[in-house]
Amino acid sequence: MALQHARPGEIVDLRPLGNKLKGAKTAAIIKSEHFEVVRLVVLAEAKIAPHQVPGNIMLHCLEGRISLGLADSSIVLSAGEWVYLRGGEMHCKRSSAALLNGA
Repeated sequence: MALQHARPGEIVDLRPLGNKLKGAKTAAIIKSEHFEVVRLVVLAEAKIAPHQVPGNIMLHCLEGRISLGLADSSIVLSAGEWVYLRGGEMHCKRSSAALLNGA
């Protein structure tokens, strides 16, 4: 089931999905001209090729663990941790099953 875009003032439940993670799909939660929040589901052993986005991003690992490859290094995010990246920074993702919230 895809998430509906949230309306201003609406509460959005971002708790971990647990057993429902395997069937979950990536979905935009909010999308406007200057701001976007995406619930990104990255299943175990999935890879997201190196890419960049024009605006600044924040990646918040809601559950699981994810390895982020950066231009000069790599980092691992565990549940509850987040990282800020500048717009245009090249990054890629490798997962051992993770649920990310990105803004």
